[in-house]
Amino acid sequence: MALVLRGDRDGIAVLTLNRPEQLNAMNPQLFVELRAHVDAIAADTYRIGCVILTGAGKSFSAGNDLRAIAARERAPSPHFQADTISALEALPQPTICAVRGHCYTGAMELMLGCDFLIASDTARFCDTHGKFGMVPLWGMTQRLPRRVGLIKAKEISLTGRIISGQEAVSIGLANACVPDADLYSYALNFARSIVMNSWHSGRGNKMLYQQSQELGLAEGLAFERNNSPGVAPDMAERIANFSRK
Repeated sequence: MALVLRGDRDGIAVLTLNRPEQLNAMNPQLFVELRAHVDAIAADTYRIGCVILTGAGKSFSAGNDLRAIAARERAPSPHFQADTISALEALPQPTICAVRGHCYTGAMELMLGCDFLIASDTARFCDTHGKFGMVPLWGMTQRLPRRVGLIKAKEISLTGRIISGQEAVSIGLANACVPDADLYSYALNFARSIVMNSWHSGRGNKMLYQQSQELGLAEGLAFERNNSPGVAPDMAERIANFSRK
């Protein structure tokens, strides 16, 4: 059985973590399959304009598979999971994580590799590293404060308290919180609103936003001027079509 499913629809690739009986707990093989999909999508910019990452069943993911840790299962390289999340983050296409139910610890680190987060009203976010005497290795201490601010990130990690979907929106972790029954359709419509625009512009905007975040204002402005990919090949056609409306 595939641990990560891929389905393509109208320029949108949907990746689904597929261990619902285990609340999509992430073992090394799941990351191997996820990495293969991410690498394939990265090379498919002409056919895929946006990616949705979600989980099968009632949870996005309960996090790292503790049974796999106890059994000493190993990924292909020491930092394979962290590198896979970085590869997800580096995808040229915009990415949306659609979360229901559990999104704990390693699953939060995976979610933070996506550009956008849509939470259902059943979503629960929690960093349980401290509960098990662990310390993050997959990017939590770097990506979470960039999303919600340093003081809130410390609170989330040091208390281990649960964050609801509604609170995730209020602290800037999520873009929206929607009824659970509407999660997939909302995420799909969000993705459609991206792919209906120029894919060239979408990739260019994502690159400029991400690459300039570590720069000061002056350096960031210069980076944008010097590294913009320029106008899309179909810009004139888009302007003409808009003018005729």
